This record gives sequence, structure tokens and C-alpha cells, in this order.
Amino acid sequence: MLIRYGKDKNGKTVKKAVIYTKSEHNIPKSRIDIDAIQIIDRLRSFGFVAYIVGGAVRDLIVGNTPKDFDIVTDATPTKIKKIFRNSRIIGKRFRIVHVVFGEKIFEVSTFRSNAEGSVGNNFGTIDEDVLRRDFSMNALYYDPLQEQVIDYVGGFKDIKNGVLKPVIPMDRIFVEDPVRMLRAIKYSAKTNAKMSFFMRRKIRKSASLLGQVSPSRLTEELLKIINSGNAYSIISEALDTDLYMSLQPAATGIMYENKKYEVSYMENMKKLDQLIKSDPEARLGQKLIFMIYDFICSLTDWKKELENHTPYIELYSKTWRECRNFVLPMNPQRTELEFAIKTVLNELGVPVKTKKKKQKPQSK
Repeated sequence: MLIRYGKDKNGKTVKKAVIYTKSEHNIPKSRIDIDAIQIIDRLRSFGFVAYIVGGAVRDLIVGNTPKDFDIVTDATPTKIKKIFRNSRIIGKRFRIVHVVFGEKIFEVSTFRSNAEGSVGNNFGTIDEDVLRRDFSMNALYYDPLQEQVIDYVGGFKDIKNGVLKPVIPMDRIFVEDPVRMLRAIKYSAKTNAKMSFFMRRKIRKSASLLGQVSPSRLTEELLKIINSGNAYSIISEALDTDLYMSLQPAATGIMYENKKYEVSYMENMKKLDQLIKSDPEARLGQKLIFMIYDFICSLTDWKKELENHTPYIELYSKTWRECRNFVLPMNPQRTELEFAIKTVLNELGVPVKTKKKKQKPQSK
């Protein structure tokens, strides 16, 4: 274990960070995306510092496979763009760079200042950048060239001890960005990290803040949960902390009133997790089936509808409208929701055709 020193505001030498070597963190270099290493190596060759940061480092330490490798650097977006021709600058308030390698997109961002709080949009130093990050387990920086984990806030030990700790003060963390409450329960479920009683109580008291979040962001977060393979655990936490009411108010309302519906809904979440594990490439429509199945079953007496020869197109149209409202504020792709609805109706004996998802042409 190494120590990184720096100067405080008075010019005094102080301990800044702990550096864990390969023998301590045990991250195999073979599990690091080779293109992420190439990006960091190229930034270094131009005199900049660069690290893999956040969720990828956390996942590597706990033994999970990262879905993305985000990179942070002291290079500005304009300089990053000049270095990588296969890149584009995105964002209006705080610009970041997407570096593209085939179908892979790497997010490369510049260190941010915390002078305006954790949601500020000014460039800063790594010392400031780390204090903007939500939880200690997401505030680790990994140098794949030196194979070192740089830890400013005790995140490495928190991961090993299974503890979820905030970096940002508790009186600000959820007010500045309510989506962090969803991240808290997601990280807790994915890494088996325990939240303190105080944090759980704070989330319950702050749950209504999610009402300020745009439907597009809520949709993005819910889709992450659906695709995580841990939907059962995360949604259980979301129900316990009153967060699911903002994600799926209609479903939550029914669960509060009908315990049998809750049991069945959560069993379907277990089946959803099994689908993700057995078929990671399953289309979204297949996953949405587990969210709407019980609701569609409860809409009417389907056997009687068929006996009365109710036109199939009428049954589908009514079900579509009900399901569209049921999943709000989530706004999934229309074709995927249609696929899910038609699949459930077919199981209930209502023969409506489903459209197959177009396959990507295979490269020769």
C-alpha cells in the first residue's frame, strides 16, 4: 500500500489518498477492456493524467463484469477531441467526449470542480472531482498502466466490508440529485452493501423528491433496473423505501391494496432476473412482459370476452391504452411495449400477431 501526499490550503503536506497495488486489489488486467487501456495510454502520451473511474472499478473489485468503462482525465473536451478523431463532444452545460470503437462507446470526462456543489459544471482537479461522487464505492480511480487503485475516501475498504457510505454530506446528497436514492438501493442490492439506518430513513423521508425528476431520466433508471439481473432485490428495496411509487405508481398502488398482487408481481421479477441471466440479449419487450402480465390478467374476464366473441382488435386497443397508462412515467419504445402486450394476450387466448425484432445484419 502506497500513500499519495499533497498540500492543504495552508501549504502543509497532508495525506491525500491511499494507493492499492495489484497484490492488494487483485484486479486481473485481462478483465480491463483493451480499448479503454488504449485511450488512457494515448492521453498519457500527450502529457495528461487519465483513469478508469466509478462503477467499473467497483465491479472489478467485487468480481462483477463491468458493462461500461468510464474514463476521467485532466484534458479538456476540446483537447480530447483533437487526440481522438473517432470521438464527438456531447452535452451543453458540462461537455463530455464519447470515444467510439466500433459498437463500443467510452465516456471520457474532465475532472470537475465541487465549488458549486456536487452538480457543478466547472472543470477542476482530481481532489475536487472525488468529492462530487455520490458514494465511496463509486469514488475509486484505477490506473490500468500502473495497475493501481487510487482511493481518496476509503471506498476500497467500504467495498470489502460491504458498507454503502455517502461521499457528499447527507443533508445535500439527495436534494442536489434525487436519482442518487435509486443508485443507493441499486448499489446496495448489486454489491450486498448495507445502508445505515440513518441513510435508509433519509431516503424514505426524501422519496417525494423523485417527483421532480424528468420522465426520461426515470425511464432510464427503471430500464437499468430491468436489465440489471437484480430487479427483484432492487425493487424490493424500492418498495421498502417508498421509491417505487415514483417509478411505477400504478403498480405500487395496486400492491399496497392487494398483497396477492404484490407476491405475484415480485415472483415475476424473479423470473425476469432468470431471463436476464439465461438470455442477456433478450429484447426489451420480453422483459416488459413480467411487469404487465398480472395487470393485463386483472383487466377483465378474458374467458368471457372470448365467449362473447369480442373483436380481437377491440380487446387489443383497450389493453394497449390501459397498459400505456399503467407503466407511466416510464416511456419504453412503443414497438417493445406492443410486443409485450400482444405476447400476454396470446397467452390469454387472444390471437394477435406480434412483430419480430429486426436482426442486425451480420458482418461478413
